[in-house]
Amino acid sequence: QVQLVESGGGLVQPGGSLRLSCAASGIFSINAMGWYRQAPGKERELVAQITSGESTNVADSVKGRFTISRGKGKNTVYLQMNSLKPEDTAVYYCNAVSMVVVTRYDYWGQGTQVTVSS
Repeated sequence: QVQLVESGGGLVQPGGSLRLSCAASGIFSINAMGWYRQAPGKERELVAQITSGESTNVADSVKGRFTISRGKGKNTVYLQMNSLKPEDTAVYYCNAVSMVVVTRYDYWGQGTQVTVSS
């Protein structure tokens, strides 16, 4: 059974920090893990992604403020969020990508709310 379990969301004041964690299980081979977010009335967007080879892709809107990293076991991904802004408020979803030959499989966590407000 595939599971992506997220933790670390919450309410924080502007300028504050949060760290999101996601642990994946039940996936045979993970090629990349990352975080997406979806604000009310907006489409889901990529925040940051890290591949099995440790290459990263970070959205321009969070570059310099957010850092993505993987745990030693490679099935865990973290998102360190600093200098948070109200526009970072969204539900954050953990994502894992598995490539089987030429077919891409995406797995999703249940989402964790991040609210940036004074």
